[in-house]
Amino acid sequence: MTGDEKANILMVDDQPAKLLSYEVILGDLGENLIKATSASEALNVLLKTDVAVVLMDVSMPDLDGFELADVIRQHPRFQKTAIIFISGIHLSDSDRIQGYRSGAVDYISVPVVPEVLRAKIAVFVELHRKTRMLETLNRDLEQRVVERTEALRKSEAQFRIRAELLEAASEAIMLRDMQDCLQFWNAGAENLYGWKREEVLGRDLHAVLKTVFPCPRREIDKALREQGSWQGNLVQTTKDGTEIVVACRKNMNDEGNAVLEVGRDITEQLRAEEALRETEKLAAMGRVAGIIAHEINNPLAAITNIFYLLRNHPSLDEEARRCADLAEQELQRVSHITRQTLSFYRESKQPIPVVVPEVLEDVLALQERALQQAHITVRKQYLSTCMVQGFPVELRQVFLNLISNAIQAMPDGGVLGVFIRESTDWTTQRRGTAISILDTGAGIRPEDARRLFQPFFSTKSTKGTGLGLWISKGIIQKYDGRITCRSCRFNQRSATCFRIFLPVGSSLSSPGPAAEMSAGDGAARSAPLPHNGSSGAGAGLQILSALTK
Repeated sequence: MTGDEKANILMVDDQPAKLLSYEVILGDLGENLIKATSASEALNVLLKTDVAVVLMDVSMPDLDGFELADVIRQHPRFQKTAIIFISGIHLSDSDRIQGYRSGAVDYISVPVVPEVLRAKIAVFVELHRKTRMLETLNRDLEQRVVERTEALRKSEAQFRIRAELLEAASEAIMLRDMQDCLQFWNAGAENLYGWKREEVLGRDLHAVLKTVFPCPRREIDKALREQGSWQGNLVQTTKDGTEIVVACRKNMNDEGNAVLEVGRDITEQLRAEEALRETEKLAAMGRVAGIIAHEINNPLAAITNIFYLLRNHPSLDEEARRCADLAEQELQRVSHITRQTLSFYRESKQPIPVVVPEVLEDVLALQERALQQAHITVRKQYLSTCMVQGFPVELRQVFLNLISNAIQAMPDGGVLGVFIRESTDWTTQRRGTAISILDTGAGIRPEDARRLFQPFFSTKSTKGTGLGLWISKGIIQKYDGRITCRSCRFNQRSATCFRIFLPVGSSLSSPGPAAEMSAGDGAARSAPLPHNGSSGAGAGLQILSALTK
């Protein structure tokens, strides 16, 4: 019921004249007046109509007012309906008490005073109207509460789903206020930075991560205020002290009191890009070196022929002839280096037979100057002439990487061992050839040994790309082989052995064991190089002997 809706007033009396008089008196109220001349007619109206006030005579022939009131009150709908009795006879106190017990709210005696009747009816009509309006408001409120509860339930479900998605995200997702106080820290952030959320919530985000910004912080804050977002690369520190580069996206909320930060570790990506650039530079240098070697090869051949003719010229005395011989020998050495340089950058398109000892000798020849400068003694033992069907440049790359690493591990001198022998792979029981490259350098820590063949891992600080051993392992696996590493200490000295196993198979043939080659054998000549102490070399050989067993 609204404020403008008319209320229903039921008038019950067995005398039509009285009903007519009540209708005249109450007509000024402007409400709906309903007349009933019997109790049954009154009950029929009540069942069909919402009645605000019942005005009834106490004395009626079929059912008096008290009994009708009892019947009305027994129905749940009418327990609070206002009932006013009109009596033309004197009522005792006991009659009044009975009327109130039956549900009457007031009594009016005959003769009826019109103003009093209108006033009392008006009060109860207004009370009924307010009650109905309040009930309507309560129903509306309950409906809105139900709708709001359902909306909250759906919102909570959506929030839970979003929270689960944020937790499942691999990227680090963090929420902070404008004072950098951390409010949210997902599982991706835990995995990236190492801190559990209970360790960092409530702390200064960028103080914890030791963030290094690529530009002044005020510029980032200005972009967030004006544009609502910012992105760039940050240098941050994990819990274990590792510095990483994080691609970060920042977004400010509409209220301007919180910032969502999403971070992704791109350290390895940047290293890969840098390694690719270095590889491209090295490839370009290699092409240039090949061009230079090719260009000087023809002049070298001409100079070699001139020295051949000059050596036997009759005008030369013995001393001049000896100098010409020395110059020719050095020229042959230069020519050999040129041919080796060309062979590094002339790759065959199809696999060809490759003799492993010859490839090792080529690499050692290229590294001869570095070995001399580092005072490293080379010890070689070739007990198998291993031949592989493959690409010589790939194997040169593997051996060059291992021997270069060994040289760098011995800046103060030491022993480099190169061994080839027939062997059996204990993991597969396959027969094949083992190539061992050993050094008496500083050794490799156990925690580093487990990561040696991982990409971008290097023990050379900023000097290495961390790709050499990873690439070498991939090349050896192409030949169905294995590469392993051992490092140990012996009498306060260290030694490291990299062992390559190439199995006998369709891509590998082994003609059989060969005799140990001495310094006089051309294929495996081991000219003694300067070393800073014979005792150190002896100890190194003991370690090398132990590692090759």
